[in-house]
Amino acid sequence: MSSSAPTDRAALRRQLLAARQAWYPTAQGAQAQDQLQARLLDVLSQLEPTCLGLYWPRQGEFNPRNLALIATQQWRCQLALPYARKQPVDMHFRVWRGDEPDAIDECQIPTTNGKPTEPDVVLVPCVGFTADGWRLGYGGGYFDRYLAAHPGATTIGVAWQQGLIESSVLAPQAHDQALMAIVTEAHTYSG
Repeated sequence: MSSSAPTDRAALRRQLLAARQAWYPTAQGAQAQDQLQARLLDVLSQLEPTCLGLYWPRQGEFNPRNLALIATQQWRCQLALPYARKQPVDMHFRVWRGDEPDAIDECQIPTTNGKPTEPDVVLVPCVGFTADGWRLGYGGGYFDRYLAAHPGATTIGVAWQQGLIESSVLAPQAHDQALMAIVTEAHTYSG
C-alpha cells in the first residue's frame, strides 16, 4: 500500500477489509491459503507450541483450522480459541478440541465453552500490518489488551500480503502491542 493511503485508521481498515473480501474467494485467495499455511507450519515447527492460541476466521481471514489439526498431531499441543467480553472489555482463551465451535462470545464470534487457558504461542489476525511488526486490527483492542497482560506469549501475526502498510501510514498508538513476527503467504516479517 502506498504512502498516499488514508492515515485515518477507520478508513484504512474499511479499505483493507473491502479489498480482502473481494480477493479472498478468488483462485489466488485459495492458493494463498495453502501458501500461508505452509509458512505458518514452518514457523510453528521452530516454536513447538505447548498451547496454540488461534482464532475463528471471519471477513476473509486465513482459516487456521487445518493448521490447528496438524499442530495437535505434530506437536501434541493443546488448542485454544479467544472469548471476548464487552463488559468489562476483556479477552481470554479457552481450550478448544478443533471441532466446530460450540459457543458465541459477546462480540458474536464463534468460540468454545472449554476451560480458560493461557497459550504460549498466539496467532493474531491482522487486517493490515507493517513490516516492523505493528498490526491494524478491527479496532476493539481485544488482542492488544490480551497481549499487554500476557507479555510472555509468543505472538505471530497472520495476514495476507496485500495488507502490508508502510510504517509512515500506520503509526503505532500508545495501546498497540508489537508482534514478534508477521507471516503472510509471501513473507515472514520479524517484528
